[in-house]
Amino acid sequence: MALIKTEEDIKYLREGGKRLGAILKKVAETVKPGIKTIELDNLARELIKSGGDTPAFLNYRPSGAPREYPATLCVSVNDEIVHGIPCDMVLKEGDIVGLDIGLSHHGLFVDTAVTVAVGTISAEDQKLINATQEGLVAGIKAAKAGAHIGDIGEAIENVAKPYKYGVVRELGGHGVGHKVHEDPYVPNFGKKGAGLKLKPGMVLALEPMFNKGKRDITLDDDDFTFRTLDNKKSAHFEHTILITENGPEIITKV
Repeated sequence: MALIKTEEDIKYLREGGKRLGAILKKVAETVKPGIKTIELDNLARELIKSGGDTPAFLNYRPSGAPREYPATLCVSVNDEIVHGIPCDMVLKEGDIVGLDIGLSHHGLFVDTAVTVAVGTISAEDQKLINATQEGLVAGIKAAKAGAHIGDIGEAIENVAKPYKYGVVRELGGHGVGHKVHEDPYVPNFGKKGAGLKLKPGMVLALEPMFNKGKRDITLDDDDFTFRTLDNKKSAHFEHTILITENGPEIITKV
């Protein structure tokens, strides 16, 4: 896949990103105690299809996965980091839930995620959510033409350090556009000046994942759900961005 997207690609990516951001906002606003995670998935699928687009994750088989992902939305609750499969689980007061969603618009893919509170949550959990979102903001600011992939990772990691949060190393951001996952891989840790040089026209999905405890992770028997090894909570945020001459452009922003 081409790292540099064409003007036509970018046009459709911007359109798709605006649509996806609005959809995620609606799904996030639906989160409340007593709702089942499958209900959130059903809403996400309905909203994507009603706009004439295609869910990016439904029946998508990531590299190395033994089977296709069975849902439109990834719903990751509490100690689940990413890729939780929607089911009959009922969300409870005090939970935190990560919502990760993608769509294809005119054959071009965009990807975004947010972690939200279920009802009233603890101050510590809210701090985790805020810090992870802050990590995304820092990563985006570092994603300038002429900078490097390592600049993004270092910026994200530096946000987590004062909180002593675990930064997940086995999972990270990625290129996006012609496929759900493309090169380059964008880790949430790194060293300034290291890695691929960023150029205008690149489209990246940045997605910090901070754990309240250690960074170690484990994979559930469903082959998709990653969770913290110490069972402490995790938060996840993501935006698809475009590298431009004038700085990074968030194309999944509402």
